[in-house]
Amino acid sequence: VQLQASGGGLVRAGGSLRLSCAASGSIFSFEIRRMSWYRQAPGKQRELVALIESGGSTNYANSVKGRFTISRDNAKNTVYLQMNSLKPEDTAVYYCHAVITTAGYWGQGTQVTVSS
Repeated sequence: VQLQASGGGLVRAGGSLRLSCAASGSIFSFEIRRMSWYRQAPGKQRELVALIESGGSTNYANSVKGRFTISRDNAKNTVYLQMNSLKPEDTAVYYCHAVITTAGYWGQGTQVTVSS
């Protein structure tokens, strides 16, 4: 199983980015349970940004509520993170994570840099 993340980049404060993360390998869509986005800023611990369960329920870190939206396309085994009203403090490497059956998998990070 592999998770391939994309969509990071450099954006000015107030701008938007959309991250994508696709799961591939010998898996069935119904086996993918929780999908999440984490981020890690320099010198800080990795933190949960948002998660979405297989049924569609979501949860967000307080720092991104109202600005970020997580969604998933089960037919494509893909999770998205729409990030609006970006702030310099959102600068970090963003990682996707998926629980597939009973195992957890990480994607490679994608850098998001927000300039002031």
